[in-house]
Amino acid sequence: MTDILQSHIPYDTSDLRLPGMRPLPPQDWILVDDAYAGQMKQRRHLIATRRAAVIAPIDGTHEAADELLDYVLTDLKTKPSYSVDEKTVTCPDGVTVDIDTDDPLGTIGQVVQCDFCILEKHGDEHVLTAAVLCFPASWKLEDKFQKPLTDIHIPVAEYDDNIARRVQRLFNGIQVGRPLWRFNALVYRSAELHQPYPKYLDDAGQREGAYLRSERQSLLRLPNTKAVVFGIHTFVVLK
Repeated sequence: MTDILQSHIPYDTSDLRLPGMRPLPPQDWILVDDAYAGQMKQRRHLIATRRAAVIAPIDGTHEAADELLDYVLTDLKTKPSYSVDEKTVTCPDGVTVDIDTDDPLGTIGQVVQCDFCILEKHGDEHVLTAAVLCFPASWKLEDKFQKPLTDIHIPVAEYDDNIARRVQRLFNGIQVGRPLWRFNALVYRSAELHQPYPKYLDDAGQREGAYLRSERQSLLRLPNTKAVVFGIHTFVVLK
């Protein structure tokens, strides 16, 4: 299979300090890059053939997911590379996708490159309550679904108690209309985008390889449900 690669990563990946958050201009929340067609072909295939692995809950029923679909469609209407009407989205690759309000996560996953995880405050922590995750990097959605932030980040060595408290404060403080972003960067032997390794697998992220994989991770609060949306736009380039 032909590798799906971007020509470049549009930010400097040299500073990897945690959590490394910075303001994100709202108009840049959803990106379209030169790997759009290839990534979207794979996303649509995964949603059609492996839905249980990439979407949770499987039936798509979720109040914040409904709000997220509305939020995404509103954003896409401002982008000249998309055409959005009441029933369909025509995407930058020319593919027209039906808007299925009974399947908000499946619809989102077929029109934008970004994966989205929805986290809601339960008690003292935010919990992963819904997601469309086509391009996991060394983790499985089924392992993290309905888990709080501290469990989601096991076994990330750098994610100690201090970082956990800082991240939870960050989630608590995210304001509507003021999204944030950060990035990671890891070396992989394979350019494969869908890499759902089981949790606790020590060498899931390979130490040596020809490819640099970076996630541009965004955080946005939905105005009505107040859920936090964790977006993951995946870049893979040759080192």
